[in-house]
Amino acid sequence: MKYGLMLSCFSMFATLTAHAALTSEQSAPVTVSTPTDTRYGLFDSLDKRSEYGQDFFPEPFLVDDSDFEDGEGRLDWLHTRAGGDGTDIVTAEIEKGFDMVTLELEIPYERDTEDGAVTEGFDNIDLGVRTPLYQYVSRNELFDTTFGTGFEAGIPTQSPVSKNAELVPKIFNDTKVGNFSLQSIAGYSTLFGPGDDGGLETFEYGFVFGYTIDHRQFPLPHVLQLIPVFEIAGETELNKGNQGYNSVLGNAALRVNLKPIGPVQPRLGLGFVFPLNDNARDEVHYGIYTSFVFEF
Repeated sequence: MKYGLMLSCFSMFATLTAHAALTSEQSAPVTVSTPTDTRYGLFDSLDKRSEYGQDFFPEPFLVDDSDFEDGEGRLDWLHTRAGGDGTDIVTAEIEKGFDMVTLELEIPYERDTEDGAVTEGFDNIDLGVRTPLYQYVSRNELFDTTFGTGFEAGIPTQSPVSKNAELVPKIFNDTKVGNFSLQSIAGYSTLFGPGDDGGLETFEYGFVFGYTIDHRQFPLPHVLQLIPVFEIAGETELNKGNQGYNSVLGNAALRVNLKPIGPVQPRLGLGFVFPLNDNARDEVHYGIYTSFVFEF
């Protein structure tokens, strides 16, 4: 009798528990976990998580810029010496982005001194365009790489230093691994016009290595980021009498990205330019590169 009563109570408890569980399951909201799609663009070739165009990659000095720029102005001065001769190039530049396409305008002024004689004037006015084509970002976002293409057209001003038009199709890659960055670019330059340089074809290439130090790692007043930079910029002539002639320059530099002043963020740069092979040494013994960039 006692065991029958216990069995009956246990059966009743089990029935009530099952009923309560079923009622709770029916009344609870159903949550479905769906993965976030980060791909976008043509053929879903781009990734919203990429640091490309997010101010991570430092502005290069000698090497052409390849990052996306929403709006940027820039003024650079490169002074180089080779014995008693020297060259000064002052370049004003503006860049504006539309969607993921960056348009660029450069206006350089060059002054050359050789054996006491001075030659100066506006160099080619350069019009450029670039855009990313494919991006890959690892699941933990440690590795981030962007492949893209660009095009540059140099319009001669017919000054003493600008006689030939230039067309340069390019490809580029911007890669981030943690705080390290590598920007690489390659272009095929062709000159059109009179003189010995008309028809000259040149392979141009460059690499920009950087390491971003954030304010929280090195808290300097009014400074957002410090970025040590090392550049390699080279040119190899592909035809004419100097076919195979290769000149390579290096640049050890520092970018200092300051805190915004109103809508403008200033970025200062200073670099020491030096030759990396004998051909470059014939043209440049050393150089100083100063750069002022303001993003708006």
